[in-house]
Amino acid sequence: MKQDTVVALTDTFEGHAQQTDGGVEFWLARDLQHLLGYSGWRNFTSVVSKAKTACEISGHAIPDHFVDVNKMVDIGSGGTREIDDLMLTRYACYLVAQNGDPKKEPIAFAQTYFALQTRKAELIEQRLLESERVSARQKLTTTEKELSSVIYQQTGSNQNFGLIRSKGDQALFGKSTRAMKSHWKVPGSRPLARIIQSFGI
Repeated sequence: MKQDTVVALTDTFEGHAQQTDGGVEFWLARDLQHLLGYSGWRNFTSVVSKAKTACEISGHAIPDHFVDVNKMVDIGSGGTREIDDLMLTRYACYLVAQNGDPKKEPIAFAQTYFALQTRKAELIEQRLLESERVSARQKLTTTEKELSSVIYQQTGSNQNFGLIRSKGDQALFGKSTRAMKSHWKVPGSRPLARIIQSFGI
């Protein structure tokens, strides 16, 4: 496929993306139908049906990615009528493309395009989660220092800090700090909270 064709198709697909009031990105199925080179709605809905099955089998809820909507269209002479349509997430578009006819050039392009875009979104989400974890760890370190300082001011030593922390772990997780470190094979000098965060607990 020529570079200028790839650029044109990319711009076309992105140009048809819309957003809900809540900021959720979507495409209308009737727009995607034409972008993928299907002239008939009936033929296209059979592809959408296969995509819904793939969505369900992969463990995703169909209504989260395929939303039934209606819209009014002009029929000439100033008249309008209501037709069925679907709001599709980027993942839904990917599934529709995967279930289309790869002999059609727009579908061959869309299969690669939506796969790459979906993967990009996953990587961005992963980086955001990692950033949130780092931020949470930094906040935990600061909070523990502040707590240790308060305990020292009140008691004159930090000996009670470990006891207070262990009581907190017992209340939250049903096990003492020592028991949890033993379970997770955490070295005695390493803070348990960081290990718990790394597992996303």
